[in-house]
Amino acid sequence: MKRTYVYPAILLVLIVVFTLGYCQQQRYVRKVLSENQRLWNENRDLRSSLDQSGAVSQQITNHQEVQQRVAGQFIERRAYYRRNWQQFIAVTAGDYRTGLLGGIKDLSITVNNQTEYALDNVVVKVEYMRNNNEVFKTEEYTISNIPEKGTRSIAASNSRKGSKVNVKLLSITSQPMNFCWSVTKPIPPGNPDPFECVPSAKDNQ
Repeated sequence: MKRTYVYPAILLVLIVVFTLGYCQQQRYVRKVLSENQRLWNENRDLRSSLDQSGAVSQQITNHQEVQQRVAGQFIERRAYYRRNWQQFIAVTAGDYRTGLLGGIKDLSITVNNQTEYALDNVVVKVEYMRNNNEVFKTEEYTISNIPEKGTRSIAASNSRKGSKVNVKLLSITSQPMNFCWSVTKPIPPGNPDPFECVPSAKDNQ
């Protein structure tokens, strides 16, 4: 009779132990899940905060760009472009072919004008160079009537020698912008707007 009660008692004890262990495990799982949820919420809030910071930074950048444009308008638009022309006018060499033993073909020269005024004439120098960067030939080209916010290209001469080219601006003239720049034109000290073709009255600046 004693054995009859012993086995059920042992079974009952095992059931209680397993039940307690299961409950403890469930509490641990819920704790881990709760901690994971808390960390996920923190990460979500952090991402939201970073997005807001990025939006604020972009707004600041946009505001600064607007201020720069407004500053250009206060200076007087033509004067602004004259004083900062290197940010808006550039010359580049297009893709060209080189021969197996040297030589340059299909070379084009492009002037990019991002000002709001047409350019009358742009003079550029093209240097034809060997592999050792030695210049063996130079040519000058005049590119005319470059529209505002536009480009204009011309074909340059082929060369039987050379492996690369280098292009440089020599002069720029624009009557609409009252802009006359030359690489050889001296800049008077203390003149904030030295590239005016015809100096304007101070009160118009």
